[in-house]
Amino acid sequence: MQTDFLIIGSGIAGLTYALKIAQEFPDKKVTILTKTQSDETNTKYAQGGIAGVTDFDHDSFDKHIKDTLISGDGLCNEHVVEIVVKEGVQRINELIEWGANFDREPDGDYKLGKEGGHSENRILHHKDVTGKEMERALLEAIKKAGNIELISHCFVIDIITQHHLGYLVTKSTPDIECYGVYVLNLATKKIEKIAAGITLLATGGNGQVYRSTTNPAIATGDGVAMLYRAKGRIENMEFIQFHPTALYEAGVRGQSFLITEAVRGDGGILRNAQGEAFMERYDERKDLAPRDIVARAIDNEMKINGTEFVYLDCRHMDQEKFLEHFPNIHAKCKSIGIDVAKDMIPVSPAAHYSCGGVKTDEWARTSIKYLYAAGECASTGLHGANRLASNSLLEAMVFAHRAYKDSVRLLNENEGQLRPETAIPDWNAEGTTAPKEMILITQSLKEMKLLMSDYVGIVRNNERLKRANRRLDLLHEETETLYEKLEVSPQLCELRNMITVSYLIVKSAELRKESRGLHFNTDYPDRNTILQNTIL
Repeated sequence: MQTDFLIIGSGIAGLTYALKIAQEFPDKKVTILTKTQSDETNTKYAQGGIAGVTDFDHDSFDKHIKDTLISGDGLCNEHVVEIVVKEGVQRINELIEWGANFDREPDGDYKLGKEGGHSENRILHHKDVTGKEMERALLEAIKKAGNIELISHCFVIDIITQHHLGYLVTKSTPDIECYGVYVLNLATKKIEKIAAGITLLATGGNGQVYRSTTNPAIATGDGVAMLYRAKGRIENMEFIQFHPTALYEAGVRGQSFLITEAVRGDGGILRNAQGEAFMERYDERKDLAPRDIVARAIDNEMKINGTEFVYLDCRHMDQEKFLEHFPNIHAKCKSIGIDVAKDMIPVSPAAHYSCGGVKTDEWARTSIKYLYAAGECASTGLHGANRLASNSLLEAMVFAHRAYKDSVRLLNENEGQLRPETAIPDWNAEGTTAPKEMILITQSLKEMKLLMSDYVGIVRNNERLKRANRRLDLLHEETETLYEKLEVSPQLCELRNMITVSYLIVKSAELRKESRGLHFNTDYPDRNTILQNTIL
């Protein structure tokens, strides 16, 4: 298959880029690949909202920039922060033009929420399903475009570079180029090659490397792992954000139900097993401190009291307003016997967001030519050591737009012509056999999730990281042996990708000889004065 523009992922970053490219080049073919159905993305599960300065009477770009820099704990790229904050408002307005609905006050003004780390109310939201509403609007706009093909149930295996043409490619190889991808078509069970002029990675996050995460099952770090195998640059993988308040349900593993930070923005109070409001002991901003501080505080309270959760107290809040703003949270709690008007909600931290990822520049360009990255899989420099709440959807749209603008530049420089076709070899599956049992894959997956949760969680130390590294080495060796012998399957590929991502998280954590932002190492409890990114 040949396409002019290839987008891997159907979240807000991928759909925004595809829509803009299709409108700019109606004569070009735009292809979107997604490994499940088109709306199953991290975007869909974003509850809280999107941060943007829309009330200039009380808010300003400077305030939003300052909040982002404080949250990022010294590692944000200040130029990128300014770009995202200032250009973000235009992207939000575009989204509204495409049909996204945000909640409004009776007078027509937007309802603006407040979340941890924000100095002003600036979060636009659609009840407590903002991401789902944004995804809906974009997918409807995509359907109206005549030159976009959206292919679901198509699992991308690897990025095609000169390596697949028989050349030696290393991280020091100049001008590595992306020619497209190899994919496993889940409908035909065959591995196909897709040649592309320009490719965008929009593959989302990697929360599934942990036992408990707010991410859906698809968040397996595929884009980061594929780019690393293609010898591209990855950075700051140690900064994994744990959302402080995922609903605690005994015995439930995998995807946890998210209790958005907006609940605390509206007045929810965190309490420990004794019913004490404890956040004032950790930060003057109390329950609205940045996520890294709140998550560590909860982790500490659970360890002190020997519990698996703390409580979020919403009993004092206006219940009519709670039901209006958080209908899905209200319904979920009710379904498991919790009446938020009478009962406190049990919550605990869960892996939520990767602040690092594929290293990009301010135009979303990766270290590999003709390959862009946007959304959670990318490390743009916006988040630094800790993402400010509700900045992720904003970042995805801004960098999808910038990737589009740079793609236009690239085509204009080449007088509208993409690269000539390259002879790409077929996938070689010679010598592989169908798996006789899945236990070798499923057990390795359990082991990986357990060691990442126990050794590389909210609080780390050098010995835990060494143990994690040794065990990951063995899992990697066993999985690569399976990969060489067995026919390719989504389960095997996802395991392989998650082991790679886990290694990158551990290796980056070992390189950072300090505690900063989301990375807290008890052997280095203090921050150093030297600011640097961990680039792999």
